[in-house]
Amino acid sequence: MEKIPSFTVDHLRLKRGVYVSRKDIAGGEVITTFDVRMKEPNREPALSPSAIHTIEHLAATFLRNHPVWASKIIYWGPMGCLTGNYLIVKGDLASADILPLVMETFEFVASYSGDVPGASARDCGNYLLMNLPEAQYEAKRYLLETLCVATEENLNYPE
Repeated sequence: MEKIPSFTVDHLRLKRGVYVSRKDIAGGEVITTFDVRMKEPNREPALSPSAIHTIEHLAATFLRNHPVWASKIIYWGPMGCLTGNYLIVKGDLASADILPLVMETFEFVASYSGDVPGASARDCGNYLLMNLPEAQYEAKRYLLETLCVATEENLNYPE
C-alpha cells in the first residue's frame, strides 16, 4: 500500500510552524489543508490530550465565528500524534496567507477566560478532558516562540 503524503514528510527535521499539508479540489473550489504544528515531532513531548482538546474547542469556536474567515473555515481538529492540529480552509492559500489568522487564533486561546465553549456533558463526548491553564500555556508558547518569529523554515516543509 502506498504511503499517504503526510507520512512522507520528514518528521525528524520538521519544526514547529504552519505548513500547507495538501490542496484538494471540491466542487470546483480549491481546499487547503494546513498542518499547524505546535511541537517538534519525536523531539519534545506531545501536547496532553486535555490541552489539545481545550485548544480544539476554543480554536474551532473562534475560527467559525471570525468576522472575515468564518465562511471559509471547513475544519479545525487535533492530529492523532498530538503534536498539532489540522486547519482546512476554502481557497488556494499559502502558509503566509493564513499565518495572521493562526496568530489571532492562538492569541485568543492564550488569553481566553471563562467557560470553555461546548465543555458540558450535553455538548461534548468527553467534556471532563479539558485543561484551560495548560491550553493557554501551550498556546502562548507556540505563539511567542514560533508564530511571532516565523521564518521560511516554519512555513515550508523540509525538503
